[in-house]
Amino acid sequence: MKLYKLFSFQAKNALKTLALVLILLDVLVANAQQNEDTSVIWKKMEAVLKSMKTPVFPNKTYSIINYGAKSSSTFDNTLSIKKAIQDCSKNGGGTVLIPKGTYFTRPIHLESNVNLHLEDGAELLFSANPKDFPLVHTTFEGTECMNYSPLIYANNKTNVAVTGKGTINGQASNDNWWSWCGKDTYGWKEGMPKQQKDIEILMSMAEKGIEVKNRIFGDNHYLRPNFVEFFECTNVLIKDINVINAPFWVLHPMKSTNVIVDGVNINSHGPNNDGCDPEYSKNVNIKNCTFNTGDDCIAIKAGRDADGRRVGIKSENIIVQNCKMFDGHGGVTIGSEMSAGVSNVYVENCVMNSPNLDVAIRLKTNSKRGGLIENFYVRNIEIGEVNEAVLKVDMFYNVHGNQEGSFIPRIENISLENVKVKYGGKFSILALGRKDSKIKNITLNNVLIEKVNTPFSIENVENLKFINTYINGALANTTGM
Repeated sequence: MKLYKLFSFQAKNALKTLALVLILLDVLVANAQQNEDTSVIWKKMEAVLKSMKTPVFPNKTYSIINYGAKSSSTFDNTLSIKKAIQDCSKNGGGTVLIPKGTYFTRPIHLESNVNLHLEDGAELLFSANPKDFPLVHTTFEGTECMNYSPLIYANNKTNVAVTGKGTINGQASNDNWWSWCGKDTYGWKEGMPKQQKDIEILMSMAEKGIEVKNRIFGDNHYLRPNFVEFFECTNVLIKDINVINAPFWVLHPMKSTNVIVDGVNINSHGPNNDGCDPEYSKNVNIKNCTFNTGDDCIAIKAGRDADGRRVGIKSENIIVQNCKMFDGHGGVTIGSEMSAGVSNVYVENCVMNSPNLDVAIRLKTNSKRGGLIENFYVRNIEIGEVNEAVLKVDMFYNVHGNQEGSFIPRIENISLENVKVKYGGKFSILALGRKDSKIKNITLNNVLIEKVNTPFSIENVENLKFINTYINGALANTTGM
C-alpha cells in the first residue's frame, strides 16, 4: 500500500510537471509565433522602402533673381518664379533657387524634373487674396472638385520636389482663410461667409455623380485651398522645409506614388490644419518630421463616400518613421475620409507628447464611408501625454450631420508593440465596433500605459490580445471584457 501511495504521489507530481511544461511550451510557442509574425510584418515594410527611390535632379540651378524676382513682402514675384520653373523643366530639369530673403507670390505650379529649393533664410510669402487663386482640379475633404489652386501645386508631374531650410508661409489667419470654417475662435462673426453650405453642395454633387469638371467652386465660394498638393504625381520629395499658417490641409499627396516627406517642420494651428494627408496614394514615407498642428498630425485618407467609391484607389504602404507629434487631434490617424480603403500602415520610432494631443493612434469611419482599414502596425513609440485615448477606433464617427448609411465599414489587424505611455488620458483603448461588423484583431504586445483614468471602453471587438502589457501597473488581460 505504501508503494502504491508513493507511486500515486509521484505520478501526480509527474502529471503536474508535465502540465506545467505543456503550458510553458504553449507560452513559448505563442511568443515565438508573435515574434515571427511581427518580423514578417516589418520585413514587408523594409521591402517597400527598398523599392522607393529619392528623386535626383540635374546639376543646374535657376535662381529666381535672374528672372526679375525681388526680396519684398509686397512685390509680386509670381511671374519670375513661373519663368524659372518653365525654363528649368524645358531644359531637362534642375533646381529653381529661392535665395535668402522674403518673396511674395501667388500660387506656384511646379513642372516635372524641378526641385523648388528654398535657401536657409528664404521665405515664400503667399497671397491670402482668393482672387489670386485660379481654379484647378483639386479636392476638398476627400471629394474632388474645381476649386482654388493649392498654394504649391503639381498636377500629373514626375520627379518633382520642394526642399531646403527655408519657410513657406501661407499667411492664413483669422483675418482671411480661417474664418471660413464658421467658428468664432477663428475670426468668424455673424453675417460673414462660411464653408458649410458649399460643403453640402459638393457632397450632393458627388452623391449624384456629377462630373468633377462641373463641380465648380472658387470665386464666391468658401472651400479653403490645400497648401502643398501633388496631384497624380510620381517620385515626389518634400524635404527640410518649414511650413506655417496654412489655409487648410498642409501637405497633400493625392493619387501619387513614391512620395518621400523628410525632415519637414510644420507649425500651423488653423482649422483643419492636418499636417500630412496622403490620399489615394501608394508607397509614402513620412520621416524625421515635426508636427504641431490644428488638426491631425498625419491623417491617411482615401476619398469620401460616393466620391471615394467612384475613384476606388486605396491608400497603401504608408510608412511613418522618427517623427515628433505635439499639438493635434490625433498623432497618426486614418479617416474619416477612407471610402476606397487603407492598407498596410507602419509607424515606428516616434514620439508624441502634448496635453493638446487628443489621441495617439486613431481610426475613424462610419456607415456612409464604408471601406476597409487593414494592417495598421505600430512599434517603438514613446507617448508623454494624450488627452482622450492612446488607441481610438470608431465606426460611428459623426461629422456634418447624419452619418448613417448602408456601406458597412471593416477594420482589422491593429498591432501596438513596444509602446510606453506616461499619461494615458481618459482611456487606454476606446474601440467602438458594430454588431454587424466587429473590429477584428487588436494586439498590444509589450505595452506600458500609466496614469489612465479608465483602462478600456470596448464594444464589438473580436480577438483582442494583450501580451506582456501593463495598464496602471496591472497586467492587462481580456477577462470580463
